[in-house]
Amino acid sequence: MQGVGFRPWVHALANRFSLKGHVLNSTLGVEIEIEGPTASVNAFLAEFRAHPPQLAQLDDIIDEELPPGTASSFSIRPSRAETGEFVLVPPDTATCPDCLADLTNPANRRFGYPFTNCTNCGPRYSIICDIPYDRPHTTMAGFAMCPACLAEYENPSDRRFHAQPNACDVCGPWVELRDHARTLAAKAGALTAARELLTAGHILAIKGLGGFHLACNAADHAAVQRLRDRKHRSRKPFALMAASLEAVDRFCEVTAAERAMLSGIRRPIVILPAHPDVDLSPAIAPRVNSFGVMLPYTPLHHLLFAGGQFSALVMTSANVSEEPIAFRDEEVPKRLHPLAGHTLTHNRTIHTRLDDSVVRAFEDRERVLRRARGYAPRPIDVRRPLAPILACGAELKNTLCLTRDHYAVLSPHIGDLENLETVELWQETLAHMRRFFRVDPMAVAYDSHPNYATTRLALAMERVEKFAVQHHHAHIVSCMAENRITGKVIGVAMDGTGYGTDGKIWGGEFFVCDEANFQRFAHIRNVPLAGGDMAIRQPWRSAMAWLAAAGLPLPATLETVPAAHRSVVNTMLRRQVNTVDTSSCGRLFDAASSLLGLCQVSTYEGQAAIELEAIAAPGNSDAYPFDFAGATLDFSETLRHVIADRHNPALASARFHNSIAAAIAESCARIWQAEGLTRVCLSGGVFQNFTLLRRTVALLREGGFAVYLHAQVPPNDGGLSLGQAVVANARLAGPGR
Repeated sequence: MQGVGFRPWVHALANRFSLKGHVLNSTLGVEIEIEGPTASVNAFLAEFRAHPPQLAQLDDIIDEELPPGTASSFSIRPSRAETGEFVLVPPDTATCPDCLADLTNPANRRFGYPFTNCTNCGPRYSIICDIPYDRPHTTMAGFAMCPACLAEYENPSDRRFHAQPNACDVCGPWVELRDHARTLAAKAGALTAARELLTAGHILAIKGLGGFHLACNAADHAAVQRLRDRKHRSRKPFALMAASLEAVDRFCEVTAAERAMLSGIRRPIVILPAHPDVDLSPAIAPRVNSFGVMLPYTPLHHLLFAGGQFSALVMTSANVSEEPIAFRDEEVPKRLHPLAGHTLTHNRTIHTRLDDSVVRAFEDRERVLRRARGYAPRPIDVRRPLAPILACGAELKNTLCLTRDHYAVLSPHIGDLENLETVELWQETLAHMRRFFRVDPMAVAYDSHPNYATTRLALAMERVEKFAVQHHHAHIVSCMAENRITGKVIGVAMDGTGYGTDGKIWGGEFFVCDEANFQRFAHIRNVPLAGGDMAIRQPWRSAMAWLAAAGLPLPATLETVPAAHRSVVNTMLRRQVNTVDTSSCGRLFDAASSLLGLCQVSTYEGQAAIELEAIAAPGNSDAYPFDFAGATLDFSETLRHVIADRHNPALASARFHNSIAAAIAESCARIWQAEGLTRVCLSGGVFQNFTLLRRTVALLREGGFAVYLHAQVPPNDGGLSLGQAVVANARLAGPGR
């Protein structure tokens, strides 16, 4: 609860009911002593439970009677650290309406000040160096408050009472605009110059809450294309920051649920359907019919849009593809100068780097796809005891997880552990979280793939018990944990890559499982992929694998692939040289996309499937046939029909999606008949495809199943660490332990 204005709120509430006592922060949480007439105490407790501060999360309230004290008034006492105790650390939150009003009011002393905040908003996790959460333990420690700010900080009736990042233009951080050689402008002048540069088509690196963004005018096609070229990001969609909800309405379809997600305190990137004709660069999201949009979430962002020169900015992470986001000023010369001509930066240090979170609405509920700023490190409360465990996460979209008491604390999104920089970020994140949450793990859980970086990191740890957890079992248990269900379930895990117990690559799995164990009941047919991981980047290889396995002829859509390349792959498949068998649903989607001529080479993860979903004809419920051979689900006949309908790719895409959904529903029906189970957990990155998810959920519910989905944690590998931790906890508590 620390960092949410709890102590000043309690102080004001106690004075409202004329109570005596004190409130303080400790590493146990918030401790309050109140004394007064019974009626006043009861009124205090009722209001306390019913209307806590807007950022507070009350998980436990423990109260007991005490002997009368000696206090003559109610006070806020200095924070107290309890050795080894756990406390919740709050996420960063968007600028609140009151601070936005201050920012835009010429009569207010914070007019135009880009670091305006109060107890209801502003930086938290990104600036906290240690707990308890007090200014000396943040990166604001070096900014001494001026008399006016100190008066607010010490005034119980002020909303900035004990707001730790409190500052103003006199005493707080400031912004500067720099080119590669020098400072060009500072404070208000820097913001004015930055707006002018963006309007003129320049690319800027902009320092935000958790790191730098690369920004340009979203309506300037030349600038957007130049940014693509510099980032080496040929097709992956860029995120947008829109000036307002009204601006979003001009280029996206927005439901009431999505409007709430856009304008709430977390301000994630929200995936929204795009209008067909918009006055924005087509290079923002090539071949995709949606935009990832967020609204301004810091005062600096609001000020960038204050001139009204643009309705939206491209606002993408400041990095070259696959590197961690840059967040330190000293990184700018080497990492950002090749990408941006100017830098809008500031002198408030970022202690913990944070990417933007990504969400999408399904059934009017927020579904997190990337969990970072605004969400992390808010814990998942599983409502039962968990041992202190470290779960290392996956190789891609990595997060790590620490468990303690009844909480699972997931790290912010770390990324793909394919380079030294990201591995170092993983180690840095672990050190931060162990310090913040006072967790000394007794066990470590990791993916069973022997060659993952997380496996090596886990096996190198000393004095901890080690648990290898199968990738797809972790996916299903992650879904179980956030839905707080135990016992046996049907687990449907559909993704791209996961190491199986037979040494093959799994990814289209039907389990009967609980938290400790699983049985593989059925799976998608194994096909041999030529070149292994090369097939992830070249979907035509997956198409060739399925064609060879199914005995289907080569369609004209694959003739765009050089004949020499196809010949080599055919030889590899025929001789089973440098091939790996896989049941991956992700590769099946790649094959369909390739066979329809949509995507033969992927420049970002999931591109082939994303472009396949983008063209699917809406409202179509027809499905192609598929086959069962024992425990194997075969889509050879499905792909034969895809090829036959390739001249109508929108229809073929819709029917292909419906076929996968129908196959999932029939597989679950077979498990129900065999095992008597009716609860189904859906997990894995393929279920980020909401066309597939929508049809699958509908068919399962029509069949009488109770369906459980992800919401708080991603269905992709970003949620895997939660499942690993819960599996390890179940095994620690198992029979004979």
